[in-house]
Amino acid sequence: MNLGTLVIMVTLLVYFVLKNIRVLLSQQQRGRRGRLPPGPVTLPIIGNMHQLILNKPAVFRWIHGLLKEMKTDIMCLRLGATHVIVVACPQIVCEVLRTKDEVFASRPTTFASGLFSFGYKGSIFSPQGEQWKKMRRVLTVQILASSMEGKLHHLRKEEYDHLVRYINKTLSSDMACPINIVNIRHVTQHYVGNMIRRLVFGKRYFSDLPASSASWPGHDEVAHVAALFTVLNHLYSFCVSDYFPTLIGLDLDGHEKVSKDAMQTINRLHDPIIEERIRERSSTLEKFGEKKEARDFLDVLVHLKDAEGQPMLSLEEIRAQTAEMMFAAVDNPSNAVEWALAEMMNMPEIMQKATEELDAVVGKDRLVQESDIPQLNYLKSCIQEAFRLHPYHALNVPHVAMADTTIAGYTIPKDSHILLSRLGLGRNPKIWTEPLEFQPERHLNTANVLLTDPGLRFISFSSGRRGCPGISLGTSMTMMLFARMLQGFTWTKLPGVKSISLQERNAGVALAEPLVLQATPRLAAHLYI
Repeated sequence: MNLGTLVIMVTLLVYFVLKNIRVLLSQQQRGRRGRLPPGPVTLPIIGNMHQLILNKPAVFRWIHGLLKEMKTDIMCLRLGATHVIVVACPQIVCEVLRTKDEVFASRPTTFASGLFSFGYKGSIFSPQGEQWKKMRRVLTVQILASSMEGKLHHLRKEEYDHLVRYINKTLSSDMACPINIVNIRHVTQHYVGNMIRRLVFGKRYFSDLPASSASWPGHDEVAHVAALFTVLNHLYSFCVSDYFPTLIGLDLDGHEKVSKDAMQTINRLHDPIIEERIRERSSTLEKFGEKKEARDFLDVLVHLKDAEGQPMLSLEEIRAQTAEMMFAAVDNPSNAVEWALAEMMNMPEIMQKATEELDAVVGKDRLVQESDIPQLNYLKSCIQEAFRLHPYHALNVPHVAMADTTIAGYTIPKDSHILLSRLGLGRNPKIWTEPLEFQPERHLNTANVLLTDPGLRFISFSSGRRGCPGISLGTSMTMMLFARMLQGFTWTKLPGVKSISLQERNAGVALAEPLVLQATPRLAAHLYI
């Protein structure tokens, strides 16, 4: 951040504080009733906001540096009138997500979360209330029910097959590049983009290309995936206006325009499909007067009825839930598989164990299927380790305290934001031996390895009232991406590359540069057709 921008932000912040000093003081007093968790020294009124501004865009690194410096697993920051509680201890996380889950079942309201949820019409970002309950029921009972997962298995299988064909076609199509280079980030991100579009809209492409095509993603598909990741990177990103809402509209952080542009792209691509499906519903009802079998998630949303037989969801609710399903699906599988492969390139013995397990469980005469996942414990432990060590987000989606309460013996004032640290848990030396080392074997302690940790020593899929209801689907998407890539191809470093750089981005914990590897098919040719 340049000096001029900083001066402008601080000046406006001081102006706002002076204008609202009585309100801020009264709210601040509420945090003094009991013993707050430890935290850095605060300034009057603005708290630690000046430090947050100075540490953008890598605010999470400043936060984790404070946790380490203060030698604590729970910390309180004050950003304006808001107490922000950061937790990096599994016992305290269990208290938040289990013992006192009901108290922490709300979400903060910010410019970005309101924009991305169409005014809190969906289930993920909405504050606790009737709208959230309604959409959460729709998601858990209708969309992510096991029966629906079974009905759409054929769509998932087509995408697993497309993945293998796509990589193989990439290798054989570029005559100018004889060393079979594959951009892993491109492949993994567009796999999840294809998958979630098939499940939600019933189609891989926004154009009318056949679903069986092994074509490369077009302009719209590239723009769609980029917009989804832009949204994820700007959601709850410590904007000044998140804590001083009066400043919304000034776009001091530059995030408002970026967020609006991303949503404009998403709406441009989603809205015609949603509107056409609603018109189709109306004509179908008039013509046949009967319910059709749902072809995809959008069909479910469009055809839901209330007690009076009327459409249950409004257009805005359908738009919101459709977008939120996209947001929830794309980051974890693609990031975990890219990181796992990067780590394994530097430790070939782990890659060998993984491929030996695939050959023993599945063989080389057929492609791995979802039904094989329970037996692929070593592969699952590799993904577990990627989730632990390399989450896509350093911090979980915030929870909000709906009443004054306590955790770990500390006072937590009403309206506090609770941030559960994925990095602080997964890399905590009090919990893990050699926490910065990629060691899949540490998870091989059960007959059926799962991608979640019951003790919340790391967070892959969140739990509790605000937990992820799509664990089964997320597991299948992630594991089949990983298993098909390992079974179908031998992956090696590019010529002249001694080791893969594991450097993280400054403003995030994804790999700083996309992973690029060399691939060679390892199965019979007919399996790639």
